[in-house]
Amino acid sequence: MTPVLGAAIAALVLASGLARAAPLGEDGARHLLVRTGFGATAGEIARLAPVERVAAVDAILEAAGTRASIAPPAWVDDPYVPFYKVAALPAEARMAEQRRNTERAFELREWWLREMLATASPLTERMTLFWHNHFATGQQKVRSGQLLYRQNVLLRREALGNFGALLREVSRDPAMLIYLDNAGSRRQAPNENFAREVMELFTLGEGRYTERDIQEAARAFTGWSIDRDTGEYRYRPFIHDGGVKTVLGRTGRLGGEEVLEILLARPETAAFVTRKLWREFVSPSPDEREVDRLAGIFRDARYAVKPLLRAMFLSEAFWSGENRGALIKSPVDLVVGTLHTFGIRPLDLRPAVTASALLGQNLFAPPNVKGWPGGEAWINSATLLGRKQLIDRVFRGSDAMAEAPPNGAAAGAREATPQARLRRMMDRGLATYALDWDRFTREMGDGPGRAEGLVRLVLAVPPVEPPAKGLPGPELVRQLVADPAFQLR
Repeated sequence: MTPVLGAAIAALVLASGLARAAPLGEDGARHLLVRTGFGATAGEIARLAPVERVAAVDAILEAAGTRASIAPPAWVDDPYVPFYKVAALPAEARMAEQRRNTERAFELREWWLREMLATASPLTERMTLFWHNHFATGQQKVRSGQLLYRQNVLLRREALGNFGALLREVSRDPAMLIYLDNAGSRRQAPNENFAREVMELFTLGEGRYTERDIQEAARAFTGWSIDRDTGEYRYRPFIHDGGVKTVLGRTGRLGGEEVLEILLARPETAAFVTRKLWREFVSPSPDEREVDRLAGIFRDARYAVKPLLRAMFLSEAFWSGENRGALIKSPVDLVVGTLHTFGIRPLDLRPAVTASALLGQNLFAPPNVKGWPGGEAWINSATLLGRKQLIDRVFRGSDAMAEAPPNGAAAGAREATPQARLRRMMDRGLATYALDWDRFTREMGDGPGRAEGLVRLVLAVPPVEPPAKGLPGPELVRQLVADPAFQLR
């Protein structure tokens, strides 16, 4: 547990009176830490286990930050290079600029994974990732590392802040305006992409509006644009449609801000966001009665996120046995959670970035405007094999480095596609992610309950294939991480 989070828990324990309620215990501590972060170490679980439920939840929420602790790549402060200038370059210079943008995208992903590992508030990073998927934008269309970084800063700042404020800011965010084609929307030709998605994906949910509502809202958002030379938001009144519009039953000379207020006033919005957060933190199948209750708390708090999360984390459903291990780890969960749980701190995180992408979650590049669907969609024949290969590489450690690379025709076949080349790069890189068995053994202790402790640490639910008794620590860990239950949280 980080010093900041540990200090917050200690202060709240003293203030609340630990003896007044039952402690979480190791299973409860692990459940809370894994659901609100990325994995949990044995030390973190041990320090949280004596704390009672309310104090633990309040401490995690209290520790939430608004800024990253790791400095971003230096180029994020470089002048913005608009795409029209890149397109006008000679072919060779244009290709060089595109290669530089690709390299910067890798650096940005590596920076974010490093922040997930180092942060004093894992919940902040989990929520930043949640909003990145909710307000999906991607490198493939935005084509600017600076704009994607700025949006990431915004998502983190309001990660546990206020959803209404976040919605207003994202609606003016240059990366979003480019991604959903609103930067060029004008009264003569309103673009409906942003108007549709702000209703369907960001607030109300599908089927709670009409095509006419979308058309009218698109008119309201005309003029919300960017300065093409600086990449900053700019409102252009001369291309805004100032006429009368009717959106969801309200009529007037509506602008974009008024449309957002209309959407925030609808009860469907609180329920829609609450339902998505339920799937993130509780289970794949929302309890609609609980969703209604929690959405009411969300509305009463005027869309403040912390009261909603507090109520969700203290709900019986969150702690229910049937919901333990009910969520499938995303690729980022699997990669970052594994590194964190076992204390692996590689100098180079690019293999981890590549592994996450190959497993289906390429940060700053969601598949489409709907983001990553998550849940069972993370698992298919290809990703299951990839997940197994990831675990094999990490827990074989230095053994994998001794493997001779393929040669001849087999090597050519293996390297034939970009996907195959990326996988080979990942294989070689992950071979350096060796677990320090001595350090890990010292942290786990060497008593008679070590095997049971390892099972509780590594798995959210009992293993599908219980390991044999008396296995040495390294072999026991390898069997546990190879068990299907390791894919759950």
